[in-house]
Amino acid sequence: MPTTTTSKIDEIIKNVERVIIGKNEEIKLSLVALLAGGHVLLEDVPGVGKTVFVKAMAKSIGGSFKRIQFTPDLLPSDVTGVSIYNQKTQLFEFRPGPIMANVVLADEINRTSPKTQSALLEALEEGNVTIDGETITIHSPFFVMATQNPIEYAGTFPLPEAQLDRFLVKIRLGYPTLDEELELLNRVEHAHPIETLSNVITLEELIELQRETRNVFIDQPVKTYLLNIIHATRLSREIELGASPRASIALMRTSQAYALVMGRAFVTPDDVKKVAPYVLSHRIRLKNDVLMKEKKVEDVLLEVIKHIRVPVDRKRQVT
Repeated sequence: MPTTTTSKIDEIIKNVERVIIGKNEEIKLSLVALLAGGHVLLEDVPGVGKTVFVKAMAKSIGGSFKRIQFTPDLLPSDVTGVSIYNQKTQLFEFRPGPIMANVVLADEINRTSPKTQSALLEALEEGNVTIDGETITIHSPFFVMATQNPIEYAGTFPLPEAQLDRFLVKIRLGYPTLDEELELLNRVEHAHPIETLSNVITLEELIELQRETRNVFIDQPVKTYLLNIIHATRLSREIELGASPRASIALMRTSQAYALVMGRAFVTPDDVKKVAPYVLSHRIRLKNDVLMKEKKVEDVLLEVIKHIRVPVDRKRQVT
């Protein structure tokens, strides 16, 4: 792997860490989603830095940035854009919505109506929006980081499975440790570091990194291991809805991107094992009796993965 690739990836991570303290793994996973051409769902309680995290990611890669504050009265056209009649030219002109940006913060996505949520489906999956029968392409790179509060349900509309499936990974930030929070107070005492953040790579360099991600080698035994995990979720007695074929593709793309972020040009079984809970936790549904036992999806997934045979590296086998 070229040294410049590793250098660019490290620069992005270090730049975001100037603002987000003690969340190296979460930063890497968000970068993995970006390099894989996917999107991120940030699920956590208010005040842990979700919005600042997204802004730091946006500033690090440059390009256009838009924030959509989702509310119950938000309309689909408020997201995608609308055609307005120009009396001077006597033509309809397209006024792009905030979704037409390189990096989009979809803040509190579960606070808007299902109709507006569905307006995001085409954009998240295909990178297009359709207005008055005309399909308009969103310029690449296109990266959405959506946030939602998992503990407050009043006035919210839970995302349906089809919507959740459009997010490559789901991440939780969690609370910082005492030392990390003390460091946070020291950094923001006089000014917030987000104000001084600037991009460390260009959009062209980012697109090139996304191309490199697709070229990360994944051997057939590793693909089989990946699919064994997927099929095990469909056969588990604790899981009502297993992972779909789209989840298989998502897990492969995420594993390739994770390998690249870790400085390798090939995927290992450990890469698949590492990213699987973040890729699959929002794509499967536990049975009601399992939910009543207050078992977490991540714990069930780890139990499933633990029983899957890990392929042996053929190069290390003694002949």
